Amino acid sequence: MRIEIHGAEKLSFREKQAVVLKESGKTTGEIAAMLDLSPSTVSTLLNRARSKGYEVVIVIPGSVLGIISGEDDADE
Repeated sequence: MRIEIHGAEKLSFREKQAVVLKESGKTTGEIAAMLDLSPSTVSTLLNRARSKGYEVVIVIPGSVLGIISGEDDADE
């Protein structure tokens, strides 16, 4: 699995960190602990990132889902 953030150039470094962690399934509290920030700061980072209009794309190889086998997934 690979996470791509389209529009990432619009986000600050901290916003990128928060977005990737959130999209990886972490809670606001977990993100706050990992980044040594308060939960309210994490919420602010995520709200600012959303307002900048990024798009998260998760690329999952077909072989991981058991629907495709072959060379197409070799780089994953």
